[in-house]
Amino acid sequence: MRSLRRDDDSRYPGIDLDWSRMKTIVVRLCAAGLLLATALPAVAQPAAKFYQVGFVGSGPASPATSFEAFRQGLRDVGYIEGRNVLIQARFAGGRIERIPGLVAELLELKPDVLVAGSPIVAAAAKNASSTVPIVFAGVGDPVASGIVASLARPGGNVTGTAAGVSDPAFGGKWLQMLKEAVPGVSHVAVLANRSNRSNSPYFMGVEAAARAMKVRVDVFDAGNDAQLEQAFAAIARSGAQGMIVSTDPFLFTVRARLVSFAASKQLPAMYFFKNFVDEGGLMSYGANIEDSYRRAAPYVDKILKGAKPADLPIEQPTHFELVINLKAAKALGLRIPQSLLIRAEHVIE
Repeated sequence: MRSLRRDDDSRYPGIDLDWSRMKTIVVRLCAAGLLLATALPAVAQPAAKFYQVGFVGSGPASPATSFEAFRQGLRDVGYIEGRNVLIQARFAGGRIERIPGLVAELLELKPDVLVAGSPIVAAAAKNASSTVPIVFAGVGDPVASGIVASLARPGGNVTGTAAGVSDPAFGGKWLQMLKEAVPGVSHVAVLANRSNRSNSPYFMGVEAAARAMKVRVDVFDAGNDAQLEQAFAAIARSGAQGMIVSTDPFLFTVRARLVSFAASKQLPAMYFFKNFVDEGGLMSYGANIEDSYRRAAPYVDKILKGAKPADLPIEQPTHFELVINLKAAKALGLRIPQSLLIRAEHVIE
């Protein structure tokens, strides 16, 4: 059989073969088929799942740098608000009594995961639900706080990232560094919330270091506004030459007042997070609180992908930063020794 050629048109009377037109039609049909083939699998793909994440913070909504760090952490692991996740956030504004109600409000929305922004929030969330996965951040010692059974095996529906360590020696470092910055200090006030059980190891560390350095230490309790004002008055009367502020969510939320008080009484003070130094405080030594919230996002991601909180060990900080504010030192008439400055992660001038 001969192949059909253009010069064979005369052999097929009555049929007008326009070869250029036929070629165009064939090309168009092939293109349409290709488009259809590529479109059909896309139609068959299931829609991406949309998740709802609740967030409760014990501090104010603005500025909420910890919350922003968590949001950035979610973006880093692929969650975009409005596209595949909705974050429902509530803030207690330092009013601890509001936290149980805020937790209950978010649980009614049936979130896929609830993020707790402090040990008080984590405890309230744990008491309110044994089924909704809970991820905490910014908790000093989740075991001592009674939030989880152990760091390796948290158990239940709660896990997260710690912002502190349970080593008593850590508390001693606060006093050692304060003494290094102010060699003549012999009497130090420790401001703490005694109801916060995670503080116990730090007290032990401070007291052990105080005995070794022959420094008098007095502890003043403050877990709410009324107690704080009483503690301010008592510290002012005590004759303390320096101050250490121990880790606590309430004390974190009132950091501007603490820094202002220390400055007004000319008290060199050591704090537990850089945020205090950003407010004008003299020194801080501890983990980066924003990093704790940022590291909580991968926990949320793992849970949304099917992991159980009980199987996710608590992550402790591995890096601690010394932060020094030279402007605050100058206002106190202090000259920070070079031995401290070279160890500082951040020096604010």
